[in-house]
Amino acid sequence: MPLLELAGITKDYRLGKTFVHALRGLDLTIEQGEIVALMGPSGSGKSTLMHILGALDTPTSGTAAFDGQSLQQLSENQLVTLRGRKVGFVFQTFNLVPTLSAQKNVELPMIFLGVPKRKRAARAKELLTKVGLADRIRHKPNELSGGERQRVAIARALANNPEIILADEPTGNLDTETGGTILELLRRLSVDDGRTVVLVTHDPEAVRIAGRVIRLRDGRTVEETANA
Repeated sequence: MPLLELAGITKDYRLGKTFVHALRGLDLTIEQGEIVALMGPSGSGKSTLMHILGALDTPTSGTAAFDGQSLQQLSENQLVTLRGRKVGFVFQTFNLVPTLSAQKNVELPMIFLGVPKRKRAARAKELLTKVGLADRIRHKPNELSGGERQRVAIARALANNPEIILADEPTGNLDTETGGTILELLRRLSVDDGRTVVLVTHDPEAVRIAGRVIRLRDGRTVEETANA
């Protein structure tokens, strides 16, 4: 059974007086453990698709299923639980809390699920070590480089052991070398842990780690390629 399965997905919304057709009958299947890159120009529907994959938004029409479960049939509370337990998000702007240390930032998703203090502290330290930041756990975001902040964000995304990581332009604010390091870290999550990774990206280097590249334009798939 696919981890994610979308069929005939459309998404329409109003932007001022304009009616926007963000997705137009899109079909997509994502298997457990694969890396998929979503690429395309601005306005092609990439971020809208990411929001639907992550149960942050619901389609106007069509069907969306996560692990065989229809997202449209879940209540808002059930969707919150699904996002908290099964989906990890990584953003271009890191979205770290500036007043908290790296460790405390990683602990946040576990607090929302009621993980005991000692257990979440141990888990945060374990994940920061995994991403190469064992010596930076007490540092706040403004004391870290861009690449280090993104690694904290990845550790935070892994906090509740999700089935899928959704990364929206994870290298967008990074130089080429640092971006390559982040992409390699995401690749290892798939290879070593069997984690599913979906990247929304303009970075051509992302093609190197992806098993599939899906190119969107005007809310539709215009090309899909598989890497050997």
